[in-house]
Amino acid sequence: MAGKGFLFDLDGIDLNQVTADLDVIRSYNPQRFEMEQLTAIVYEDTEHHRCIGFKDTQPDEFWARGHMPGMPLMPGVIMCEAAAQLASYYTQRHDLLGSEMVGFGGLEEVRFRDMVLPGDRLYIATELTRVRRGAMIICRFQGFVGERIVVDGIIKGIPLPVAALQAATRRDGQ
Repeated sequence: MAGKGFLFDLDGIDLNQVTADLDVIRSYNPQRFEMEQLTAIVYEDTEHHRCIGFKDTQPDEFWARGHMPGMPLMPGVIMCEAAAQLASYYTQRHDLLGSEMVGFGGLEEVRFRDMVLPGDRLYIATELTRVRRGAMIICRFQGFVGERIVVDGIIKGIPLPVAALQAATRRDGQ
């Protein structure tokens, strides 16, 4: 599947061979419940810093009922969140940023190209393009369903000050 426009050549990559399941993802990413936007990882290339994971969407997704009634579409922001979670997983697994947690730092050049519907398997591919240890990661990303590219762009991740966030939460009584 070296289709035109794909982030990198997918020929020779078994997109159904799970290399990290949800339990492994959870050991690197803190999201839980309805905010978990990855089901599994199917590919990691540490030489070129590439990773592919997927999200199996279900009819009972929290967004399906209200976005939009009668014609549920996965919101673009959720597609971007899946990309952020994949980039975070790869960064944390390989300790590229040197931080306890990676946070969403920004998006650039994002384009939504097609729809994701309940029941679709949304694949997300990331390719790390820049790392400033302790400061920021930058990845190109792409989402696809079958051979349709549904989203692409650039995502940035930053280190999160976990202890400060936890202290602020306790101080505010949350």
